[in-house]
Amino acid sequence: MRMLHTSDWHLGRSFHRVGMLGAQAEFIGHLVDTVREREVDAVVVSGDVYDRAVPPLSAVELFDDALHRLAGLGVPTVMISGNHDSARRLGVGAGLMERAGIHLRTEPSACGTPVVLSDEHGDVAFYGLPYLEPALVKDAFGVERAGHETVLAAAMDRVRADLAARAPGTRSVVLAHAFVTGGEPSDSERDITVGGVAAVPAGVFDGVDYVALGHLHGCQTLTERVRYSGSPLPYSFSEAAHRKSMWLVDLAADGAVTAERVDCPVPRALARIRGTLEELLADPALARHEEAWVEATLTDPVRPADPMARLTERFPHTLSLVFDPDRAADDPALSYARRLAGRDDQQIAEDFVAHVRGAGPDAHERAVLRDAFDAVRADDAVREVTR
Repeated sequence: MRMLHTSDWHLGRSFHRVGMLGAQAEFIGHLVDTVREREVDAVVVSGDVYDRAVPPLSAVELFDDALHRLAGLGVPTVMISGNHDSARRLGVGAGLMERAGIHLRTEPSACGTPVVLSDEHGDVAFYGLPYLEPALVKDAFGVERAGHETVLAAAMDRVRADLAARAPGTRSVVLAHAFVTGGEPSDSERDITVGGVAAVPAGVFDGVDYVALGHLHGCQTLTERVRYSGSPLPYSFSEAAHRKSMWLVDLAADGAVTAERVDCPVPRALARIRGTLEELLADPALARHEEAWVEATLTDPVRPADPMARLTERFPHTLSLVFDPDRAADDPALSYARRLAGRDDQQIAEDFVAHVRGAGPDAHERAVLRDAFDAVRADDAVREVTR
């Protein structure tokens, strides 16, 4: 069976104020063409279809167009909700859509109920594991502690139990939206840390033939059977080095996997450039970036006059301007943002406690802070899906 694995469309998202709907529509056209030209048997979309729980109408219309075009090809599509989606909204009409070959899996309770497709070698069971917010699903899965690994492990127990009851030789594919250990994140993914832990080990998914992951925006191979497709478009300058693509996966009769990357259309190259303003304006080596979307980091010791206006004369698509003067690490003028770079909310809160009290929090206090951050995040998730 030949599958096309994609994820993280983030329909409705912009890139530094530049609307991406046209580029997203071009990607959908490319996806449909690939399905037709490469004789794909099934499309899998591993979450974050939309960029937010209540997407703009233009994004919903593009999603509707994508579903109609895929259904028109007669190729089944299996799709899960991600942490940016409202699972309840995305799942509206799932029963009717299933009749057209569009299989939406947004209910955590249905993790062990697969979409079963067949080829000349027999059945392939597709299990959809939508994004599982630990605090919201732990009771449904009967786990005591709210953590990504515990709820995913419980979901996979249901998958393996169902698979064991099927005919010998049934092949299996799992769609999941999670941060799996070994994956490389970028700046454009929403933090899903719970209890100080964001990642789960790839071993959670042992026992299935292929795991189609979503959430991280870089295309990555964790093992031959566990892969991220990445987002089809860039959504932050941290993705400047990414090659945006989808996975074309062939699942053999014995469950062996072969995979090929299919490149996605590039609306415009990304470039991150760094130096003093005069260096950036004069350096001939930067000519190749003059038509790119640019993030410029200025290292001038004193902020120059009209930097954006001067930069856009040479780099008309400059979208982001960062000031990072070359200074010693102990310079009192070092910016607050730079001191916090790379530190998560928990670390920042612990530093604040140490600054105010003269000593950092003890183990109990760290646990209280961690529980508070987890509760706020869970509350935000509930508010998004009930709006």
